Amino acid sequence: MIFNGKILLDFFFRIYTHVCSYKWLLLLLLFPGLFSGCSHFTTGTPYKYSGEKIKGVSLVAPREPVTDSVFIPVRNVNAEWVSVMPYGFVEEGKPNFHYAGKSGEWKWWGETPQGTAETIRMAHQHGLKVMLKPHVWIGRGGFTGHLTFTTEADWLVFEKEYGEYLLEFARVADSSDVEIYCIATEMQNFVAKRPQFWHRIIKEIKGIYKGQLTYAENWDTYQDVPFWDELDYIGVDAYFPLSEKQHPSVAELKKGWQSHLKALSAYAGEHQKPVLFTEYGYRSADFTAHKPWETNPDHPENEQVQVDAYRAFFEEVWSRDWLAGGFVWKWFPGLEKGRKARDWYSPQHRPAEQTLADFYKN
Repeated sequence: MIFNGKILLDFFFRIYTHVCSYKWLLLLLLFPGLFSGCSHFTTGTPYKYSGEKIKGVSLVAPREPVTDSVFIPVRNVNAEWVSVMPYGFVEEGKPNFHYAGKSGEWKWWGETPQGTAETIRMAHQHGLKVMLKPHVWIGRGGFTGHLTFTTEADWLVFEKEYGEYLLEFARVADSSDVEIYCIATEMQNFVAKRPQFWHRIIKEIKGIYKGQLTYAENWDTYQDVPFWDELDYIGVDAYFPLSEKQHPSVAELKKGWQSHLKALSAYAGEHQKPVLFTEYGYRSADFTAHKPWETNPDHPENEQVQVDAYRAFFEEVWSRDWLAGGFVWKWFPGLEKGRKARDWYSPQHRPAEQTLADFYKN
């Protein structure tokens, strides 16, 4: 069959005008994937993470001072990292931000700069690496992603005081030789409405702390963050919905991961950065994989489905080239032997603890 070159090019031009720019077509045809401005025509470059997998647990800040013995169980599950998580607080609808460094006194020792620094020191003493990850608590536990203010004046008050909090713990991260500083957690609305704050605070943090940086965004909005290229990891709190069943099989859970894995892989390739699951985990309860971010007290306890969700995660997700690793949610320091954590997300003293230890070991 003989093709008329002019007709063929004209055909491609007509299609291309609907998706990109006419003038770049010839170069795009000659060099596929060269221009990122038209995602329909680029093939994308896969990203391959070359470091060691980050095998972490999310450490709940202790209310009272602890000894370094609390890190022995962490090592016993073959974890190599801990996420240290001091909280600050804001009342719903009010702009003033409260945290230990500002108030001087604080209810929980592990959320003060001094307690945080000592926690990090003890973790390092046990050979653990640390991600320092400040959190915000709103009112009675509102979702931080919905945080908003109605006036510019309130936004400016909050940004000033919240920014002081982030810089305070950036100084702790720097003086404590923290390996990763996660600048914030699940601030979706704040990020969307006030991107200029984030570009500025990242620059200020970099003036204090010289280690690696990430930010933890929720599983459904990580692609909306405008500043990933200023950080070292794409941080995702990985509560992806996998199945609507009460107790899906491991095979069904693996299947539920597929669309999410495809999107994550493409996004890592687009930014040429590794994805770090700044949180991942499942409650030991029925329907745990339906909406893993929800705590539904009406769902009966089911320890086996937590095990199965862990298995599916490690067997299907953990070895992906673009994944740097992750931090299981969550771990209570000093939990008495044989006593289950009050929070059903925790694998401690449940069958999922052994599952975690086995996969972290191998």
